[in-house]
Amino acid sequence: MIRTDKLVKIYRTDEVETMALNEVNVEIAEGEFVSVMGPSGCGKSTLLNVLGMIDSPSGGAYYFNGEEVGGLSERKRANVRKHNLGFVFQSFNLIDELTVYENIELPMLYTNVPSAQRKQRVEELLEGMNIMHRRNHFPQQLSGGQQQRVAVARAVVNKPKLILADEPTGNLDSANGDEVMKILADLNAAGTTILMVTHSQYCAEFGNRIIRMLDGQVVTENVVRQYL
Repeated sequence: MIRTDKLVKIYRTDEVETMALNEVNVEIAEGEFVSVMGPSGCGKSTLLNVLGMIDSPSGGAYYFNGEEVGGLSERKRANVRKHNLGFVFQSFNLIDELTVYENIELPMLYTNVPSAQRKQRVEELLEGMNIMHRRNHFPQQLSGGQQQRVAVARAVVNKPKLILADEPTGNLDSANGDEVMKILADLNAAGTTILMVTHSQYCAEFGNRIIRMLDGQVVTENVVRQYL
């Protein structure tokens, strides 16, 4: 599903040049759950942003489903994103002015899903995430764990091939963090590919493989368990 060839990302200002990714080679097969670990500033979130087509690489190649996408225009990247990718962030990134129902529904509006199908899909997820009773609440009326469940529901509402999760338990207590990790594990068991950045060894071991980064490079890869 994902392959990079000497992927480079450089951030430049008038006085400073920072190499966030230094010739990174990674491969992620369909159906895998891969965790990326490393100290702050090692490049793991930059890697997630490039692989999620939020940012473009400065050099090297990025292949998604066999297509080189690193050099696509922002418009074309956005089109690939909305049909293939779902995102879960540490800070939830819900829209305060929208209800739980509306936050989850939003990605389907961008992909022109008919109203009846939107309603059915959102209600399935509200039930599945045990937040149906919160459907008309706003994000600020929810606990952190509930907000992250809404964020996960929004990420999967269009049934993406790949979910990218950036520290999905970072703002949660251990009980709510456990709940979110089990949801991600269940999604992976159902066939969704997951790439997750985390500082937590415990969370990382929910994946089948752990990639460790340092100074913009992959330094080790360890198989936790074989994926099916």
